[in-house]
Amino acid sequence: MTERDAVRLEQQLCFALYSASRAMTTCYRPLLEDLGLTYPQYLVMLALLEREPVTVKDLGATLRLDSGTLSPLLKRMAAAGLLTRSRSAVDERSVVVSLTEAGEALRGRIAEVPAGVLAALGSSLEQIVALQADVTAFLARMERAVGE
Repeated sequence: MTERDAVRLEQQLCFALYSASRAMTTCYRPLLEDLGLTYPQYLVMLALLEREPVTVKDLGATLRLDSGTLSPLLKRMAAAGLLTRSRSAVDERSVVVSLTEAGEALRGRIAEVPAGVLAALGSSLEQIVALQADVTAFLARMERAVGE
C-alpha cells in the first residue's frame, strides 16, 4: 500500500466499521419503530431480557456505555413505562433497573427483530454468525489495545 493509498478514506478500517454501524442502525430502524424503541433502547431491552434486575453500573458495562449516556436513556425508558429504576436494598449507592410488565410484554416482539434483520440483509444465518464471531474477536483485540 502506498502512502497515498494509506490516507484514502475508503482504505480506512475505522471508516468501514463506522459506516457499517450506521447502516446496521438504519436497517433496524423500521423494525424497532413498530416497537416504539430506538436502537439504543433495543440494546437495553435485550440486556434486561437476558438478565434483570441489574445495576446501572453493570448494565453500562454490558452495553459499553458510560453513565452520561445510559442515565438519560434509562430515564426516557422509565417515562415510557418499560422499566423501573430504584435504589438497591443492599447498597443504597446503587440503582437497580428492572423491566415493568409493559417492558416484559415486548419480549416476543423483540425476539422477532433478528429474523427481520436477517431477511433484510439477505445473508444466511451461518454468514451472520461467522461475521459476529469475527467482529467480537476484533472488539476483544481493540479493547486490549486501548486498555479497556
